[in-house]
Amino acid sequence: MSSPAITTVILAGGAATRMGGDKGLQLLHGRALIDWVLDNMRRHSAEILLSINTDNRNYLRAGCHVIRDIAPSNVGPLAGLQSALHHARHEWLASMPCDTPFLPDDLLPRLFASLQNNHAEVAVAVEGGQQHPTIALYKKSVSPKLDIFLNSGQRKVGGWVNSLRVTEVLFDDAHAFLNINSMQDLLQANQNPNPSLLKP
Repeated sequence: MSSPAITTVILAGGAATRMGGDKGLQLLHGRALIDWVLDNMRRHSAEILLSINTDNRNYLRAGCHVIRDIAPSNVGPLAGLQSALHHARHEWLASMPCDTPFLPDDLLPRLFASLQNNHAEVAVAVEGGQQHPTIALYKKSVSPKLDIFLNSGQRKVGGWVNSLRVTEVLFDDAHAFLNINSMQDLLQANQNPNPSLLKP
């Protein structure tokens, strides 16, 4: 199967109150969290968008197109996804949170293969029986459906994903989907002495 042209949006627009500042710029082993995700996504993405809602210019150094929410800021991650669907130049849009630094190297190819093989509208990652709805690959054509979903007052990412023709892609590495939500999580990740668990 030939490699598709995928746009990836990295979702970094949350308030990050538990991190005391912009989550994507917090340092893990000397590098910003968002840089870990960027390095992974650049392997298989033709375009990368950064969804942020702060004025922190440090995000600009990534060299990616920065987008802002169309919907009000209280909508959550779906607002970033909505804006990305409107801005994406390609037929496929992947969404990734900025605080998952150890994502599998083959994540996008596996999501794309499942989406195509199952004639789905979205492929979502699942690990340990848990769906990770912000880690997904969409057909760009779902954009009008998301507008309708948000206009109806719904906000939950899982509810949105499961309102579509969805295919789940199973992964077996819990560490790969480690979500760094707080300063305590970040401290523990920085104290991890096992370099084999760290991406190059």
